[in-house]
Amino acid sequence: MQPLAERLRPQSLDDYIGQTHLVGPGAVIRRMIEQRRVSSFILWGPPGVGKTTLAHIISKTLEVPFFTLSAVTSGVKDVREVIEKAKSSTFFGKHTPILFIDEIHRFSKSQQDSLLGAVERGVVTLIGATTENPSFEVIRPLLSRCQVYVLKSLEVEDLQKLLHHAITTDVVLKDKHIEVRETQALFRYSGGDARKLLNILELVVESQNNDEVVITDENVSTSLQQNPLAYDKDGEMHYDIISAFIKSIRGSDPDAAIYYLARMIEGGEDPVFIARRLVISASEDIGLANPNALLLANAAFDAVNKIGMPEGRIPLAEATVYLATSPKSNSAYLAVDNALQYVRQSGNLPIPLHLRNAPTKLMAQLGYHKDYQYAHDFPGNFINQQYLPNDAVNQRFWHSQSNPAESKLQQRMESLWGDRFKK
Repeated sequence: MQPLAERLRPQSLDDYIGQTHLVGPGAVIRRMIEQRRVSSFILWGPPGVGKTTLAHIISKTLEVPFFTLSAVTSGVKDVREVIEKAKSSTFFGKHTPILFIDEIHRFSKSQQDSLLGAVERGVVTLIGATTENPSFEVIRPLLSRCQVYVLKSLEVEDLQKLLHHAITTDVVLKDKHIEVRETQALFRYSGGDARKLLNILELVVESQNNDEVVITDENVSTSLQQNPLAYDKDGEMHYDIISAFIKSIRGSDPDAAIYYLARMIEGGEDPVFIARRLVISASEDIGLANPNALLLANAAFDAVNKIGMPEGRIPLAEATVYLATSPKSNSAYLAVDNALQYVRQSGNLPIPLHLRNAPTKLMAQLGYHKDYQYAHDFPGNFINQQYLPNDAVNQRFWHSQSNPAESKLQQRMESLWGDRFKK
């Protein structure tokens, strides 16, 4: 018999739980389906939130040919073969066939290039699914032809609906007497992942092996401890473990960081995914306290791409330990977020005239570039002049933090700018 999660896969939007911002009344994807005019898009979100299911529902509702490719197993040849099949199928219906690509972030540039023409010409409507930020993984020409819709982890209310639906409608569970006394552990371990919730539920029911089933926090935890891979054999704790990994680095615990690195490697996690997170951590959590951290993390990223696994575990471990043992600062991270917030509030303030480029005579006559002072012409390669727009001249975005490297930067700024950079 099929697993519970597969048996309960929704067949229509009315059965679909969660993502109301996309499929609720008046929402963008529901409108596209109701108007029967679906354009290419990419669904970005964590595992188990309904990306694949939504693609199937769209195809079934529109009654169009539906082709699927897995980025893990398909090559350029497979892409071209599917496109040819899609071309043939357009003669039998007026709607464009849908090509669904799971894990589209794993497609190589050449594979994505082979899709581009078919998407441009409308041979297929592309629906991609990814757990990774498409901005990093999808080539710009393809991304520009697709909308990106973000799916969210299920809320507690959604999980409660799904649990009730499973117990009352599933062909197996509805014949049992299931008493739900506690749900905290069930929802906590599922982490907003519908598939994980159903896998855990099925595991708990099977562990009691009778028609009288009681669900409590204790028996959920016990069942998972006794069967640690039952809900995670395909890496469904992906987000839990990477979160613990990054927080251990941030917390300067190299032993914990290496432990979670080992968990990810042993679980078959994509090493490039790990390396990318190390680069982010080096910028976000170590930052200016030790700028070499970013260089080492980036070198580890390159090394993993070049040598692969299992040897790639070594530069990953080197970078992990180095980042975990480095001094920490998020001053650059906070600075750019402070600046972004200010820009969103203040809009596009005029650039001071002396900082503007003057490639034409008219611009020069209007005062562009006039009175600009070239810093390298002055002692210490510095001259005190205004760089921020007039309305932002007193704004501060970067604030140094307490570590040796930034203390030196702070001293330099105070020596150059005086009171402006005094804390």
